[in-house]
Amino acid sequence: MGIIKALTDAVSGSLADQWLEVLEADNMDGSTVFTKGVTVRRDGRNNNKRGNSDVISDGSIIHVYPNQFMILVDGGKIVDYTAEEGYYKVQNSAAPSLFNGQFGAALKDTFARIKYSGTPSYKQQAFFINLQEIKGIRFGTPSPVNYFDQFYNAELFLRAHGTYSIKITDPIKFYAEAIPKNASRVDIKDINEQYLAEFLQAFSAALNRMSLEVRISQVMSKLPELSKFMSTELDESWKEMRGFEVQAVGIASVSYDEDSKKLINMRNQGAMLGDPSVREGYVQGAVARGIENAGSNSAGSAQAFMGMGIGMNAAGGFMGAASASNQAQMQQQQQQQQQAADGWTCPKCGKANTGKFCSECGAPKPAAEGAWTCPKCGKSNTGKFCSECGEAKPAGEWFCSNCGHKNAAGTRFCPECGHAKE
Repeated sequence: MGIIKALTDAVSGSLADQWLEVLEADNMDGSTVFTKGVTVRRDGRNNNKRGNSDVISDGSIIHVYPNQFMILVDGGKIVDYTAEEGYYKVQNSAAPSLFNGQFGAALKDTFARIKYSGTPSYKQQAFFINLQEIKGIRFGTPSPVNYFDQFYNAELFLRAHGTYSIKITDPIKFYAEAIPKNASRVDIKDINEQYLAEFLQAFSAALNRMSLEVRISQVMSKLPELSKFMSTELDESWKEMRGFEVQAVGIASVSYDEDSKKLINMRNQGAMLGDPSVREGYVQGAVARGIENAGSNSAGSAQAFMGMGIGMNAAGGFMGAASASNQAQMQQQQQQQQQAADGWTCPKCGKANTGKFCSECGAPKPAAEGAWTCPKCGKSNTGKFCSECGEAKPAGEWFCSNCGHKNAAGTRFCPECGHAKE
């Protein structure tokens, strides 16, 4: 039993009318992966005398549309197939033709492992497999997925949902491994439970791998990379085992669970309060809010202020100590910033310093460009008058920008270090 191509091009209804019976795929929508062939027209010329829908009359025509794969089954085993659109004539005496179409010779290897051997039976059927991309397969994490964040040094949890699509790449293997026995129509939702579980397992593994390099707050910006990873993670196993692969993944959203939100907020609040200026603002704000609440107290502002005074006396020691600590840390930060701003590198030995002399070789700090030392108070300046005492910059004299030595008017080179006047 086999098929031969009846016409190279699609035939019109008038030409198709000459055949005994014409079969084509039953209704095949976007989520249908497998369906049985049904008779388009049946009349008195049909030589299927048994009246059995599971017997395809010799000489009948099977119509295959684009993006469909047709398999001719006898006794539950594939005896012939085609991946090419067109009209095919059934001949019980013909050997299999095996129209591979877009799949090339690869299908022959699969067919050789599961082909039917023996005489034709009376259980003859045509089935169709959808070769289009099967889209909109929904997924969602039933429970939060753990995500160990290196920045927070904590085990956090994410929820995610979206859709993915598949494409059948080996329809013979797909029929043998994924289609339930004796099924006449299969929607992807009918067989997706196992595949969805495997998909979510791979999704969790992908998130765990991402946690090694990406902060949890940056996961949303990395969704394209995550989608790309998921579209290839399962391809090898699914294609090898069942004849289909993941085509694309669309992740609609990723969100934290409630416990993770609390931990992140607590960590961020602690980081902010680690800044003494933020802490001082918080302390002052708490005092201001207390005064504001006391003034709006319906029992009387005088009584409220009295109560507030008692409370302030009780908490005053703590508030004062906290504010003093904040102020001390703020001053320390300012000093460190000032030291960093005043830092200089010794031109002789390259040592980084903050004082007036190099701690390595003792060389004096080079004067800033255009700087001069006030002869009255010794303050270093860059303008025309001393910023400390108001003394005018001495006329004619100049100070070496390399070593700071004071030089007399008219000299072009510093007698101390030989640096030219600038």
